[in-house]
Amino acid sequence: MRKFQLILFVFLSLNSFAQQNSATAWVDSVFKTLSPDEQIAQLMVVRLSTIDSRTKTVTFFDSAVAELVKQYNIGSICLFQGSPVKQATMINGLQAIAKTPLLVTIDAEWGVGMRMTDSVLPLPKQMMLGAVQDSSIAYEYGRIVAEQCRRVGIHVNFAPVVDVNNNPDNPVINDRSFGEDKYKVASFGIQYMKGLQDNGVMACAKHFPGHGDVSVDSHYDLPVINKTMAQLEALELYPFREIFRAGVGSTMIAHLYIPAIDSTKNKATSLSKNNVTGLMRNELGYQGLTFTDALEMQGVNKFFPNGEAAVESLIAGNDMLCLPGDVPMAISKIKAAIDSGKLSWADISIHCKKVLKAKYEYGLAGLKPINTDNITRDLNRDVSNMRRLIAENALTVLKKTDAVFFPMAAKTANAKTEVAYICIGTKTENAFAKRMRTDYNADVIYFDYKDEATDIASIVAQTKANYKQVIIGVHGYNRTPANNFGISKNAISLVTQLQQQTKAVTFIFGNPYAIKNWCGAKNLVACYEDDDIIQNTAIDLLQGKIAAKGKLPVTVCEQFTYGTGIELKAYAVPDKRVKNYLDAAKLIIIDSIAADAIAKGATPGAVVLIAKDGKIVYHKAYGNYTYDKTEPVNTESIFDMASVTKICATTISVMKLYDEGRLDLKKKLGDYLPWVKGTNKENLTIKNILLHQAGLVAYIPFYKETLEVDGTPSTKFYAAAKKILSASGSQKTCTCVPTGVILYTNGSWKVRLAAQAGISTAIMILFF
Repeated sequence: MRKFQLILFVFLSLNSFAQQNSATAWVDSVFKTLSPDEQIAQLMVVRLSTIDSRTKTVTFFDSAVAELVKQYNIGSICLFQGSPVKQATMINGLQAIAKTPLLVTIDAEWGVGMRMTDSVLPLPKQMMLGAVQDSSIAYEYGRIVAEQCRRVGIHVNFAPVVDVNNNPDNPVINDRSFGEDKYKVASFGIQYMKGLQDNGVMACAKHFPGHGDVSVDSHYDLPVINKTMAQLEALELYPFREIFRAGVGSTMIAHLYIPAIDSTKNKATSLSKNNVTGLMRNELGYQGLTFTDALEMQGVNKFFPNGEAAVESLIAGNDMLCLPGDVPMAISKIKAAIDSGKLSWADISIHCKKVLKAKYEYGLAGLKPINTDNITRDLNRDVSNMRRLIAENALTVLKKTDAVFFPMAAKTANAKTEVAYICIGTKTENAFAKRMRTDYNADVIYFDYKDEATDIASIVAQTKANYKQVIIGVHGYNRTPANNFGISKNAISLVTQLQQQTKAVTFIFGNPYAIKNWCGAKNLVACYEDDDIIQNTAIDLLQGKIAAKGKLPVTVCEQFTYGTGIELKAYAVPDKRVKNYLDAAKLIIIDSIAADAIAKGATPGAVVLIAKDGKIVYHKAYGNYTYDKTEPVNTESIFDMASVTKICATTISVMKLYDEGRLDLKKKLGDYLPWVKGTNKENLTIKNILLHQAGLVAYIPFYKETLEVDGTPSTKFYAAAKKILSASGSQKTCTCVPTGVILYTNGSWKVRLAAQAGISTAIMILFF
């Protein structure tokens, strides 16, 4: 066996060595073909398209990028907006003319649908994922994104965001973060990263050293973070340190001004040698590939225009320059910096070979054209299921005061209208409104962010007068916190008044920070995003078909802090769909049986639960804990297991044996247990035993057998002082016998050592 292990180890080592040699050989062979200008150009990441935020018109730079590929042999392109077929076709064309294969990158934090919005549904943003408690879902999320990327020819995804968003007013990170807890951010970031890299796509942790506590958008200016190094170490740097250790392939450097790291005026962290080389490379030990954040952003371009940002980025120690703008100018400025001694060709060589090695590791040495057949279908294949899975695990019940929901049974089609749905933020029927109509025969009242205050009083009065149950949905507000997410004062007022004057349940569909407007709500659910899948899942939560599992990933206000979330079980009160597997009419009889049992004193209270096909379809409480009726039983009541052991264990086992034809209730105990023959238990029938009418003694005080005739503890079993016996029965001090289990069986003592027992404390067990 040892020889086999040694041979296997040697084989794996040789295989790894061969792979390294292959990578080195490929890198060296390609590098030798590059001119000095091409070595610099290999460090450039060029934009492939852009979108007009006002008209939503996409402009492709295919001709300009093709010229840069042919003339300068640029190293990488970055995908933005555009259809999958268009993007894949362009990638195929550019790769075909490239002297050196292009590293294709994308900023697709929540899947390629983040960019290919015309035909691919995006995944939920990271903050919704941060409300989930199961980190394995973050891994699956990363796996799906990796499969999307590979399908469209992408090698690097600029994700995950591991910034700790501890500033609710952050205009640039916000719901892109997993939340405000550094441990959650690190844990979920690592799982997302592994999901990507285990499935062939390089991940990129961003934005180092931490972009979560800013109030300025680095796209428009340079944000300032005035924190000490100790504060940065305690919070912002923690997720980066952990994901570096976990093996993330690359990281993106942020445009931030942090005097504690580098006090040079207007020197962004992306351009700072103190930050990139000093802090990240030397102190944290990260030697992976680095990308600057986009150099066209005003956070750097404002102070270092016309190619100067590209020069400073390389001096800082970065490998790749994202969106450097004018590529010929940037190359010229970098060569001038080499001539002046600020940089060296040795520096360029190191960075270039690092980029080439990444290309080899992610399959560019054997590049094949992208097959565009069914590409859109393939990219969408797993998205809906993942959105649903995340919604089922993320929706968060923040407050539940009134017993008006969870579950809120659906109504029959001809039922009297007693439910109102107040749809805030839109005048168009959405999936939630449609389900309210079909499932509850509800009236829907719309109020958008342009409606006047004069409408509020009539809506509140109408709702109070005509409806027993009120559901509110807040939709269609902005992701970013500017101008209170675009939510009007009138909408806030209407929702607040309805919450105060009716038994309303409010669902907030969007960025959870907007919940700050309704922290006084009595019944409140955070839904995080706003689409058909999330809305339908929210209705299922309302009806009890799914459990409430989510926890708030950020602090919204004093009432709703990080980690807030009421867990509720999944069950469904019988409705029109129950008839598929249960007779809803017969379930009503349960109420009369329970009421009769309580009235006749058979029990002070009870809880009835029925499960079918893995779903709880009936769960209801009756009566009180005791006959004095001081405290009512509820569905969360905990019962002494001794009271239900027969029901939960013996009866179920007997039912299974009976169904299999292996047990006859009319037969006697002696027919099945030969060792009871000759005793007074031999002729007891199975049926009478199950009915508690077999005449068995209800309680046997076995402990009395350990007492003397006068009731005092027998010295045979008890001692006045602590002592322990060896295996031979002689007394020993406690220090002489290793921790273990001491057994007394058949009149003799035995000792099982802890190593044998697999425990760490001594336990005395008596067997007679």
